[in-house]
Amino acid sequence: MTEVAVNYLVEKLLELGRENVELITGVQDDVNNLVADLQILKAFLKDASKIDRDTQGWKQSLKEIRNVLYKAEDSVDKFLDEAKQHQDTHKAVKWIDIPYWSKVRNVAKEIQSIRNKVKDLQVKYKPLLEATQLDNLSSTTPQPRQLTLSDEDDVVGFEEEANTVIDRLINGSKSLESVPIVGMPGLGKSTLARKVYKDPRINFEFFSCIWVNVSRSYNKTEVLLSILKNFTKSLDNKSDEKITEEIYSFLEKGGRCLIVLDDVWDGEVMNFIEKIFPKGDKGHRIMMTSRQNNVASAFNKNIHRLNLLSHDNSWLLLKKKVFRKESCSSDLEEPGLSIAKKCNGLPLAIVVIAGALLGCKTKREWEFVNRNIGEHLINPDTEDSCSRFVRMSYDLLSYDEKACFLYCATFPRGFDIPTWKLIRLWISEGFIPFDKNLTPEEKAEEYLNDLTKKNLVMVMNWTADDQIKTCRIHDMLYEFCKKEASEDDLFQEITEEPSQCAGILRQLESDFCRRLCINSSILTYFLSSFSKKPPMELVRSFLCFTSEPTGKTDGHLKTIHKVFPLIKVLNLESVKFSFTNDFYRLVHLRYIAFSGDFKFLPERFGKFWNLETLIIHTITPESTFEIKADIWNMLRLRHLHTNAPAKLPLPGAPTGRESCIQTLCTIAPQSCTKKIFSRARALRKLGIQGKVVADLLGSKAGGLGDLAELKRLENLKLINDGQYIGRVITLPNLVFIFPKTLRKLTFSGTSFEWSDMSKLGQLESLEVLKLKENAFKGEFWETELGGFSSLLVLWIERTDLKTWQASNRSFPCLKRIFLKSCENLQQIPEELADIPELQEMKLENTNKVVVKAAREIESKRKKNKLESSIGFKLTVFPPDSDADPQPSH
Repeated sequence: MTEVAVNYLVEKLLELGRENVELITGVQDDVNNLVADLQILKAFLKDASKIDRDTQGWKQSLKEIRNVLYKAEDSVDKFLDEAKQHQDTHKAVKWIDIPYWSKVRNVAKEIQSIRNKVKDLQVKYKPLLEATQLDNLSSTTPQPRQLTLSDEDDVVGFEEEANTVIDRLINGSKSLESVPIVGMPGLGKSTLARKVYKDPRINFEFFSCIWVNVSRSYNKTEVLLSILKNFTKSLDNKSDEKITEEIYSFLEKGGRCLIVLDDVWDGEVMNFIEKIFPKGDKGHRIMMTSRQNNVASAFNKNIHRLNLLSHDNSWLLLKKKVFRKESCSSDLEEPGLSIAKKCNGLPLAIVVIAGALLGCKTKREWEFVNRNIGEHLINPDTEDSCSRFVRMSYDLLSYDEKACFLYCATFPRGFDIPTWKLIRLWISEGFIPFDKNLTPEEKAEEYLNDLTKKNLVMVMNWTADDQIKTCRIHDMLYEFCKKEASEDDLFQEITEEPSQCAGILRQLESDFCRRLCINSSILTYFLSSFSKKPPMELVRSFLCFTSEPTGKTDGHLKTIHKVFPLIKVLNLESVKFSFTNDFYRLVHLRYIAFSGDFKFLPERFGKFWNLETLIIHTITPESTFEIKADIWNMLRLRHLHTNAPAKLPLPGAPTGRESCIQTLCTIAPQSCTKKIFSRARALRKLGIQGKVVADLLGSKAGGLGDLAELKRLENLKLINDGQYIGRVITLPNLVFIFPKTLRKLTFSGTSFEWSDMSKLGQLESLEVLKLKENAFKGEFWETELGGFSSLLVLWIERTDLKTWQASNRSFPCLKRIFLKSCENLQQIPEELADIPELQEMKLENTNKVVVKAAREIESKRKKNKLESSIGFKLTVFPPDSDADPQPSH
């Protein structure tokens, strides 16, 4: 990741010159000269990217270049520490601070020394560059074509497999039974298990469905907590025996339960999982996946074994992944069939190879891929074969995208990664290059979409408007990422094994390691080992992950400023955190995520002038969380996430530059004032929770009208807590209040009249509208003509609505309708069938009369053959309602 390191350092120094030039007074010319030298090095590395990375000596060369770059960054940051402290001193003593100016001269000499090293490296490795040039495949291969995110296909041939497993889970004995799914790596065990887990028949049959990622290095306590958290939020400091007893009690009182254990490596898991189930006749079930027969047999001798795909199904899957809904030209069939055959029926191999074929349109290009796969590359009997065919797609990525892809493995194996969090981390790590036409978030989304199109990252969940909500990487790609990241010094993983941990600790003392990811279960051991040793200035990111938060407090966290004095990314959501005075020395922090018993955010947080993302999970019973820090003068802060509604500080006098805050989730209604919103003009996403109706609409204050200040707002959530008692509240004319940029709008618990919906229909840019928890009340809604001109998604959840009338001109662009828990609804508009773009209707816990009406809409669309152009999908839950009503005799 040498290219990433040099690009980040250049961007950092340029940004320093633009925004904080006063901090480099005395060394400004030296910094500018260093930037010029680094730009030359960037060009050198771009040429060097044509070198085969396996060339003897080249990997060591890259490591040497990286180390020089890391030293340069560390030198600059240590100087910035001193410069910031100097800047904060009294003006009268600034120019007589002799020790400081002595340090300035020393830094100038150090920068000159680094410049000399950079020049020496270019001279040293230029012969190697000239001697080892390879043909660059990416230079002759066109860029992959753009695909719509809604093109998602199941693995071919899984319908029959899924039905078999579902039948075993639903039927059979009334006592506890297990259904093990076994197969080799990359065969689709987890994919099949998820397909079964999400099936409406399973959700209807089982009162509780729980998914647990176990993995090779599982922790018994974490596995049990992953189950318990589905029944209670009280997870603090409990023994395994206590957790088992509580789960047992919940299962004894509740209905039928299915627990899915994904990626099990140890048969001992069955011994402690069995103990959580009470004896009885409820028919509880366990579904598990494993690579190993002996492990699966510990659960049940009757194993469901996944088989390799046939040649025909392999070719069918390859075509679906490469061409999606388009057809394959006849001249590509011959090399395509050969490629599919060489994948030996392994779905993962087919999916990854498909990623390499995206954009290849000629027979010559397909034959090139066919020749370079070779049957020896994909051998189902050897696990390391995966890395060989993954590399075909990996090598087509830019160096920034490579870093983003590998970084996914810093999360726990099998973890569903929230997209918004992954993107924030990529940006804070410096993986997203500057683009004058896009925000860093938009550029990062481009990268993620490209990784999913190349089938390197799996999409696990979508938002209602077809954006990626959560993602993950396959277990085999996970191993590839860890191996590649270790070789490139991108990150180092510390596991639970004491012997392995001790070895890494010794390595960290002598080697360069910029990022550490660690399981919370060994956090105490790690920090206690280093608290009395010299600081680890090399480490810039510390990521403490676990599948579920432990809720435990670790006293050694107080030493984190000593262990990592130059840290810039700190993720500690899984353990309770507490502030110390020394914590505020970590002024290079760009990303902070933590949880704890916090009632407010201290004023001293304003010292984090580099901070971009702040995520706070407070576990106090307080209804709001007070922000005392002056976030308006934290000019790099872009995203503030709090699980409790935040009370924001009043802005002081502007400093000249505007705040760049884009996300505030969530804030209290008391903070919705003109004075605050006028300082948050860059805001794109806003959540407001509390007594929204009473405070924003029931009072004479500015209320919702102050939202007019937010000219860039795209996503707004209004969540009303508690029932409003008083005069009837009506919505104002929102077209004059809400900005024209607003695309997504959610109301929850607001109890407005359905007649007010016409005011929402006037919002010309509105694409997604979600109405939850009686957002609107009343038995009748007639949608007016000409409204909702851009609406794509309509979501109605929990309402007393009985009759809904509309015409096809009410929602001209509507694509999706979701109706959830609308038990009183007796009528939906049959004119919905005439909406040209309608693709999906999902009904959950609705009246059978509504189901029948939805069936008629489905039938009408088929009769009109509208589905041939865009397709239509109707989903009904519970599945008992999914059948046509039987005629009466």
